[in-house]
Amino acid sequence: MYLVIGLGNPGREYERTRHNMGFLTLDLLANKFDIDIAKSFKHALIGEGRVNNQKVVLAKPQTFMNLSGNSVSELISWYKCEPNELIVIYDDVDLPLGNIRIRERGSPGSHHGMRSIIYQL
Repeated sequence: MYLVIGLGNPGREYERTRHNMGFLTLDLLANKFDIDIAKSFKHALIGEGRVNNQKVVLAKPQTFMNLSGNSVSELISWYKCEPNELIVIYDDVDLPLGNIRIRERGSPGSHHGMRSIIYQL
C-alpha cells in the first residue's frame, strides 16, 4: 500500500497557485487512475484506488500547510503505513520553478508543511 500526500492549502484563493502543487499533482494522478478524492477523513480529502494492482490512498490534508503533519500522522496511524510507503508531493521554493527533486530523506529546508510532518512523525 502507498499513501501519497499532496500538500497545499484548502480554499479557492490558493487553488491554482504554485504553493498548491501537491494538490494539483494529486488531481492529475486521480484523473489518470480514476480515483475520486472526495471523502473527508482524518482532516484530509482522500481517495482510495489501485495502481498496477497496488492499493493507493491519495490524500490532500485540509489543515493548511503549516499543520499538515497533524493529518499525515493520523493517516499513517490509520492505514498502518510504513515509512517506505509514504510519498509526499509539495512545492519547494528553494528549487527553481519546473525542477523536480526526489529523495528518500533529508531536512524540511524552509518548507513549513514538511517541517510539520517531520515533527509529527
